[in-house]
Amino acid sequence: MKIILKENVDSLGKAGEMIKVADGYARNYLIPKGLAVEASSRSMKALEHEKNRIMQKNETERKKAEAMVEKMKGVTCTISRRVGEQDKLFGSVTTKDIEQSLIEQGMEIDRKMIILEEPIKSLGEFPVKIKFQPGITTEITITVVGES
Repeated sequence: MKIILKENVDSLGKAGEMIKVADGYARNYLIPKGLAVEASSRSMKALEHEKNRIMQKNETERKKAEAMVEKMKGVTCTISRRVGEQDKLFGSVTTKDIEQSLIEQGMEIDRKMIILEEPIKSLGEFPVKIKFQPGITTEITITVVGES
């Protein structure tokens, strides 16, 4: 089935592109979520108008992302956890904890943007990437300290 993407989809393409996908993927996922529309002669004409709107939307989102990157330069989050023997944490530090720490510092981000290979399970400083959009990422430092 040929579809026109309304939003950027990581595994498929950018907004405004016309691509071919499996019928079930389009009908059961992309179209109901509002990520795409079926490509027809009517939607092709609307695509030209829609492209301008999408381009403006993408530009404003890109500017917001770049502003957040500037705001987050040099940010360090300190998270305290209970510690057992050999400086092992009880539990771990996850994206949810990092998101909460950033919110406390006044930075609203979604935890889906935080790229953490695996939960942090020891004390120390760890670099963590935050991906705002494709090509726009920043890195912050997470410092995990033991509670006294």
